[in-house]
Amino acid sequence: MTYCLAIKVNQGLVFCSDSRTNAGPDRVSTYSKLHRFKVGGDRRIFMLSAGNLATTQAVVAEVARDIENSAPNGLADARYVSEIADYVGQVSVRTQQKYVNSGPMGGFNAEATFILGGQIKGHEPELYMIYPEGNHITTSKSYPFLQIGETKYGKPILDRIIRSDTDYETAMRCALVSMDSTMRSNATVAPPIELLYCPADSLDNPSKYFCFEENDDYLVGLRKGWDENIVRAFNDLPGLAL
Repeated sequence: MTYCLAIKVNQGLVFCSDSRTNAGPDRVSTYSKLHRFKVGGDRRIFMLSAGNLATTQAVVAEVARDIENSAPNGLADARYVSEIADYVGQVSVRTQQKYVNSGPMGGFNAEATFILGGQIKGHEPELYMIYPEGNHITTSKSYPFLQIGETKYGKPILDRIIRSDTDYETAMRCALVSMDSTMRSNATVAPPIELLYCPADSLDNPSKYFCFEENDDYLVGLRKGWDENIVRAFNDLPGLAL
């Protein structure tokens, strides 16, 4: 299973993902689901992936080849991030169709979902969730985050904390708590955890990137503090008048 999320706040974009792609009694695999693309000096694009691993890897590889070959209608010449979302959706659909009724494995589930985000100079940062069908949705001021994969366990903290004017450091911590809540309830979501912040209107400045292993001191401390404070908050609730 997978859990990825992205948050859009006034200060920029936050991306967070786990790295587990397969869990079972005899095999556990990890692959990065956070992909970074920089084309020229006027744009930065990031992508989170969930779903069939062969499909997501093929899509990422084709996007990278198109950048290398300066292919038209790709990342390099799009005027808006939404146009890049259209392009990635088309690549994804085309990749999935290769497996429909094709060979002995034809008809298996090759679906993939992506979160695409970034900024092109002259425009504000944008986030899009790209469905397996190739279409996409974006965020809003009242709903400034997107999730893919195992979304239900990590959503409550995002609903309570994240607003458009939330500062980026709070958004990053909230993303990690959302991820930790998901890992607590679903063993198929697991570290390494990747976390990235891309500041708005700072295309020349490096993004802030972190990778947390299972026993990372900060991740362990965050988990412990969150658990203790949840118990404390629950115990402070008014008792029932029985």
